[in-house]
Amino acid sequence: MRKASGRSCTKEKLEDFVATLAATCNVTLSAEAAGISVRHAYKLRNKDAAFRAGWLEAMGTAYSRLELVLLDRAFNGTEKVVPRKDGGTDRMLEYSNQLGLQLLKMHRDTALASAPENEPADIDEIRERLFRKLERLRKREEARSAAE
Repeated sequence: MRKASGRSCTKEKLEDFVATLAATCNVTLSAEAAGISVRHAYKLRNKDAAFRAGWLEAMGTAYSRLELVLLDRAFNGTEKVVPRKDGGTDRMLEYSNQLGLQLLKMHRDTALASAPENEPADIDEIRERLFRKLERLRKREEARSAAE
């Protein structure tokens, strides 16, 4: 079966391509869904800034979806079937430490940037509490020294 040429590439086909790319992150499947060749899709990406922007946005969407799936696996584990000696099976949740650590590395900067910073009032309050605590400790130490 001959794939569609670039001449039959309509706005609707390009929208189908981008939508499928966002759902699958797969250029070949996206081209098939849109009825265009993979080669034409890449040519168009290089020539058409609007199509390239749609392509990049679709890839971003697809990778965000993938990341959500991986986060779910890291938090909730994946089911694993474990054979028993008696021939039966047990099911357990398996957690990938490697996946979790990789996700932590990827998002460390984001998490730190989104953490609330201490405002000056908070810092002043903390200093005051520390001062009061140190004062109580000083008085306790003085009382202990006087008792000896």
